[in-house]
Amino acid sequence: MKEELHNGAMDKKWRKTSQYLLPLEKKRAQSQGYDIYPVHKIADGKVYEGFASVADTIAGKHIVAIDGYTGVFFSKFADEINKRLRQKGLRINIIETSSLFKPEEEVFKMCDPFLGGNDPLFGKRTTLSIKDFFDPEKVDSDIFDNAADINFIIGPGASLIRHSDQLIYIDLPKNELQFRMRAGSATNLGVSKGSDPKEMYKRSYFVDWIVLNRHKESIINSIGIFVDGQRPDNPVWMYGDDLRMALAGISRSFFRVRPWFEPGTWGGTWIKDNIEGLSSDVPNYAWSFELITPENGLVIESSSLMLETSFDSLMYVGAKSVLGDCHNRFGNEFPIRFDFLDTFDGGNLSLQCHPRQEYITSEFGESFTQEECYYILDTKEDAVVFLGFKDDIDKDLFEDDLNESFSAGKPIDPEKYINKLPASKHDLFLIPGGTIHGSGKNNLVLEISSTPYIFTFKMYDWLRPDLDGKPRPLNIKRGMDNLFFDRKGKYVTDKLISKPYLLDSGSDWQLWHLPTHETQLYDVHRYVFRTTIEFDTCDKCFVMSLVDGEKIEVSNISGLRQQFNYAETFVISAAAGKITITNLSDGCAMVVKAFVK
Repeated sequence: MKEELHNGAMDKKWRKTSQYLLPLEKKRAQSQGYDIYPVHKIADGKVYEGFASVADTIAGKHIVAIDGYTGVFFSKFADEINKRLRQKGLRINIIETSSLFKPEEEVFKMCDPFLGGNDPLFGKRTTLSIKDFFDPEKVDSDIFDNAADINFIIGPGASLIRHSDQLIYIDLPKNELQFRMRAGSATNLGVSKGSDPKEMYKRSYFVDWIVLNRHKESIINSIGIFVDGQRPDNPVWMYGDDLRMALAGISRSFFRVRPWFEPGTWGGTWIKDNIEGLSSDVPNYAWSFELITPENGLVIESSSLMLETSFDSLMYVGAKSVLGDCHNRFGNEFPIRFDFLDTFDGGNLSLQCHPRQEYITSEFGESFTQEECYYILDTKEDAVVFLGFKDDIDKDLFEDDLNESFSAGKPIDPEKYINKLPASKHDLFLIPGGTIHGSGKNNLVLEISSTPYIFTFKMYDWLRPDLDGKPRPLNIKRGMDNLFFDRKGKYVTDKLISKPYLLDSGSDWQLWHLPTHETQLYDVHRYVFRTTIEFDTCDKCFVMSLVDGEKIEVSNISGLRQQFNYAETFVISAAAGKITITNLSDGCAMVVKAFVK
């Protein structure tokens, strides 16, 4: 589906994706299965739509700051508001923050140390702030028109320029930002023209998002109006006090984020066949980003209108309530992620590894590393996982084969070096940093991991191109620098395949421990039950997924209750207290939960 932005006489493609925009209104699913638009419902009348309603809140103000995220169509927003205020007889002066930024060559030079040189994928987390993008001389100049009825200062960092009578913030979901970058309608911070989408993503991850998130955190309690900017022609918005109240409520309860879905060169058919409401205009679905908090959003519903805010807004308001006993360790970073890897009738993932802790800190500036588990949610015949080395691994020969394959386009036989293990439903394979691994064809993997999510060193990718026809970048050298070659043979069967044991049980329920690797920061439990289970969070945050059964209801002693369906991921905040989960399925239900050790 292609969307068009109507801006004056100019029509242009503004998002490049087959995925649908978040609908304006929540429609109750007929099937009552997996919900691709999960919401946190609040009282009626708290979400508004349209430019006219925003304009009505601005009339009577003299200086209005309209701040927000990169990728927002600020000029479009300003034009629409200006049009409606002029109809009220008001004279408007508009200053865009982009006109106050440093020259682009200075911005490039300032960001360059964090972009990893020629590395196509990796840089290092920036130390810059939003203030560093502004030219002090331009900011100090006389940019306001005292004769105007209203002065708009609009764009990223607007709230820094001068004290305003009203602060409006326009947010944009990360998936929509990426779709706009792919279409060339959005650029990086302080840059007027787009470039290769993968280069823009790297710059976003290591610079822009860090800078803009720090800024949002600093102003979150001052925002008067919060706007969801993903619908350029019809924004929805909330008053800041109502948003903060809603987020505070979420931080003490249980919730789902909005998942989003992407095709990939190895992608499969399970998601297409089992999740309703997605676009079918894709070759496959490789990923479902169930809970990758740097990119997912939370959807708030009021009077059926839906407004999305990025997950970091929740953490800026209520991180302590969400994380509980691990808040001191992680601050506003959410430590665990869940996602699906779908290879049903697809292909093998690349053979890959993730960085060791000391490497990800020194090279990329991350505070904790990417360490994974493969929970096998579903399989077809002959499903396998590649994991760890064989006993007779020859490190030098392995590296030589990888380099020759890359330079000469010559296939290798991975089974000479790497274990190929059968995969069955509900198996848990452990993948601490530095472990060679990859899912094979015909798996639906629920990937349970620490939150860092882009630090995959692909070492062999079956000589296949990406969906754009270009070669996928390999990172053989980085992989070799991180691999543990003693993770082989008996070590794999003893240490990298979880061996569940019973922790507790009752008349119709069991609690199983699925131990993770000794170095991994999180642990995994699994409940099997027919009617209900009860537990207290004890100030601990849980990430959970219904991995067998049709539907459950989660409730607590405060009277909150919500239903979750098969394969849906949800978070139970540490502050939620005593929890009851009721099985609404005909047979047994299974729920997996992950938590920081």
